[in-house]
Amino acid sequence: MATRKNSPWQYAFNPRYWPILTSLGIFWCLAQLPFAVQSVIGTGLGQLMYVFSKRRRHIATVNLSLCFPDLDEHEKKQLLQRHFRSMGISIMEVVSGWWAPAKRLKKLVTINGLDYLEYALNQGTGVILLSAHFTCLEIGGRLLSLYAPFHVMYRSNENPVVEMFMRKNRELHFEKAIPRDNVREMLNSLKQGKAVWYASDQNFGHKNSVFADFFGVPAATNTATSRLAKLSGASVIPFFPVRRPDGKGYDLNLLPPLDNFPTGDALIDAMRINKLIEDQIRKAPEQYLWMHRRFKDRPGGVDNVYQ
Repeated sequence: MATRKNSPWQYAFNPRYWPILTSLGIFWCLAQLPFAVQSVIGTGLGQLMYVFSKRRRHIATVNLSLCFPDLDEHEKKQLLQRHFRSMGISIMEVVSGWWAPAKRLKKLVTINGLDYLEYALNQGTGVILLSAHFTCLEIGGRLLSLYAPFHVMYRSNENPVVEMFMRKNRELHFEKAIPRDNVREMLNSLKQGKAVWYASDQNFGHKNSVFADFFGVPAATNTATSRLAKLSGASVIPFFPVRRPDGKGYDLNLLPPLDNFPTGDALIDAMRINKLIEDQIRKAPEQYLWMHRRFKDRPGGVDNVYQ
């Protein structure tokens, strides 16, 4: 029986991929459930992660200790537990972002500042939708796509089945899906006057990075946003989705374009972006991705804080 390229059928007859196909099938079913039910399931998943993901719990604990030194142990533990619940909900948000119908999703969202994006696109200039790794990032992109077209950068998955579904769904909901390492394609999109969704707040090592304070702690900070804005002439519009405190929907916040950006000084630009992200994190700290080793690389050869 012939199989089509980039189709689930190319994996369906290989037992190696049956567990992941079964899991994805279950998640598709979960994506059809009411939003409130998904939140309850996600919260339960997060609690299980808190209990069994010892390594991730350690990383998040170190990050919270560095970024919120004024919290006592009880407050820090409470924030850590809320973060894991938020991470569990984010799993449900990923599958909803892939498979939930647009009509149902649109009922969950309030969007602020859409006029900033529309104005920039009407000028014919590209737009870097500058975001950060919040737990509702995935569904935030899907929700914004209901109001405006844009291209999206994404990190490829090593599992070929997950990668296929991820790419197919992003190509379905966005104008174009661009692998994170394909900077040339992103630059082409910006020069064509397109908006590109981009989050650069993770630690990519010393290459093309500067050490800029993040919550007062030096962190290797990618300078790609400055370089891309300079090369393309694109506007930089911050975009931050947030899950509402009552858990009943999302606010999509588009902020005014950054003025005088880039400045020509990579460190000043990096400090500005980090401060912008910090301000958003403080509004809902449990929703930021604290499980990432943000301070893995240290200036002056200082030992890794996660050891």
